[in-house]
Amino acid sequence: MAEDQQLMCSDCGQAFTFTAEDQEFFRERGYSSPKRCKPCRQAKKNEQSGGGGGYSRGTSQGTSVICAGCGQQTTVPFEPRGDRPVYCQNCFQARKTSAGGGGNRRGGGGGFGGGRGR
Repeated sequence: MAEDQQLMCSDCGQAFTFTAEDQEFFRERGYSSPKRCKPCRQAKKNEQSGGGGGYSRGTSQGTSVICAGCGQQTTVPFEPRGDRPVYCQNCFQARKTSAGGGGNRRGGGGGFGGGRGR
């Protein structure tokens, strides 16, 4: 079995031990030797994770807005453009339900063209 190795982390520059057990684990899976220590690997993993699409609810940086439906202050996970109303979660769900679950669909004519209003 291999012996422990001392490696340098490419992120923080600290020396870390690549244990014989970890070497075996990496070799079995076809991984190359790590370039980062465990804390830096975990930080990098957390930075890149968040489920599909890169959206993470845990560290949401929202924008504070006033709901166009009820007038209460709320936070939304996007930067409003200003050309459309923004709703809190409750008002959004109520509008979505009353619209038959359809509402405006992506690519479904968001009020531009379409022959209306001529």
